[in-house]
Amino acid sequence: MTPSDSIPFAGLNPERILDAIESLGYRCDGTLMALNSYENRVWQIGIDDHAPLVAKFYRPGRWSDAQIAEEHEFTAAMQADELPVVAPLILDGKSLFAHGGFRFSIFPRQGGRAPEFCEPEILEWMGRLMARIHGVGARKPFVVRETLDIQSFGIDSRDWLLENRVIPEDVAEVWQGVAEQALEGVCHCYARAGEVRQLRLHGDCHAGNVLWTPDGPHFVDFDDARTGPAIQDLWMLLSGDAEEMGRQFGHVLSGYETFREFDDRELQLIEALRTLRLMHHSAWLARRWEDPAFPAAFPWFATNRYWEERILELREQIAAMQESALVPR
Repeated sequence: MTPSDSIPFAGLNPERILDAIESLGYRCDGTLMALNSYENRVWQIGIDDHAPLVAKFYRPGRWSDAQIAEEHEFTAAMQADELPVVAPLILDGKSLFAHGGFRFSIFPRQGGRAPEFCEPEILEWMGRLMARIHGVGARKPFVVRETLDIQSFGIDSRDWLLENRVIPEDVAEVWQGVAEQALEGVCHCYARAGEVRQLRLHGDCHAGNVLWTPDGPHFVDFDDARTGPAIQDLWMLLSGDAEEMGRQFGHVLSGYETFREFDDRELQLIEALRTLRLMHHSAWLARRWEDPAFPAAFPWFATNRYWEERILELREQIAAMQESALVPR
């Protein structure tokens, strides 16, 4: 793996961050706190005589302006329906700004803690909220944002890793063989499900993107919003063995179907989507390796052990995809 000389966020220093915020008319008090984000750079910024703001500086080259605009339009539509999502602030009719060669948006600070997805009440609440989000998502399609499908998450990820010789030579052939078997399993799962509805999704619905308050959940970070099946935003709420996930999904479904009917055929896609996510994650790490934040945060990525564990993981997924679909309990 040969890192490129380009460093995506080179030059994004504290002075430039503060200048960017002040270019919008705010007066910063000099307080900066980095928030957890690898794909973009996100900072909480103190403002004179105002609550702190959160600024997200977008990774250069990842999304086009039109793709970011679709994300912002989606969150604005949800906010208009009084859903608890954190949407970018709009100033003079704009939500995307540029300064010093970087594009950025600003958001109100949202407090809260990570939820405990194992609690029945929380799972039902999340189901209700996801159904309402999907109700907004189904009103119109994304036009320029990406789709979560076998090609983009699976085949493209496999091909990129192999073509760029990312995987150590002594395990590359084994990984390729297992990856191809896994993709065959994914295709079979999609065939069993048949044609399911595609809609606008959050796309990355894990506990780190939900902040829980006394008033319930608040969704943040729609940066991975894309087109896909509704189950993509639901399966990531589940954990444990099949029986435990079945119990958890029963609670999610109880809440979800308060507002929106769920297509049971999509249950065939859970393990397929998990497999695609695993393959896409490995390719994502490899594609971002030139960013100094990634070797520092994921030092084990370039080791044989990492790829041996991914081979085992994919083998487990091959077996899981051959099992019966999850049964809500």
